[in-house]
Amino acid sequence: MTSNVTRTPLLGRLLLVANTLSRWAIWAAGALMLITVLYIVADVILRKVANYSLHSDELSGYAFAISVSWALSFATLQRANIRIDALYQTLPIRLCAILDWVALVGLAAFIAYLTRYSLDVASLSWANDSVANTILATPLWIPQFLWVAGFAWMCVVLALMLLRASAALVHGDTATMMAVCGIRSAQQEAQEEAEAGERFVSGAQS
Repeated sequence: MTSNVTRTPLLGRLLLVANTLSRWAIWAAGALMLITVLYIVADVILRKVANYSLHSDELSGYAFAISVSWALSFATLQRANIRIDALYQTLPIRLCAILDWVALVGLAAFIAYLTRYSLDVASLSWANDSVANTILATPLWIPQFLWVAGFAWMCVVLALMLLRASAALVHGDTATMMAVCGIRSAQQEAQEEAEAGERFVSGAQS
C-alpha cells in the first residue's frame, strides 16, 4: 500500500493489517500447494514401486480449493486480478476512478454471493455428517469450512477496500482510489518485477 492509503488513519491501518494477514495467508497457501506436490510425487512413486496409493487425487483437490480461496485476498489487495483496460486507458482520470469503484462493488457482490452459498454447502455437509464417497471417507465439512473461511476473509478485505475507496471517491482523492482499487500500470508492474528480481539476487548472493 502506498502512503496515500494512510490519509484516513483507521482505514489505512486496517488495510495495512489486512495486507499483512493476507500475505501470511498466501504464504500458507503456497506452502500447502508445495506439500501437495510432494505428496503427489510420493503417491506416484509408491504406486509404481509398491502398488500402494496415498489417494493424492482426492486430497490435492481439497488443497487446491483451499489454497485458491485464501490467495484471493492478497491478489485483490495487490490489484493483481485481471481486468480489461483497453478502453480504460483512454478515459479521464475521474471517470476511471468511478469505474474502479464500480468494479470493486461488483467484485464484492460476487464474492459475498459465492461465500453465502459456499457456507450453505459446508453447513449442509456438517448437518448431514457427509463424507466423501472414497476409501478415505473424508468428512466433507472439514475441507469445505477451510475453503469457506478463505472466502469469508476475502469479504472482510473487500469491505475495508470499499470503505476506503468510497471515502476517497467522495473527497475526490483519485490518487488514493488508484492505490486501493485502480489498475496497475505497465510501469508499476515492471518496477515491481525489477524490485522482486533485485531481492532474489540479493538473497541468492547472501
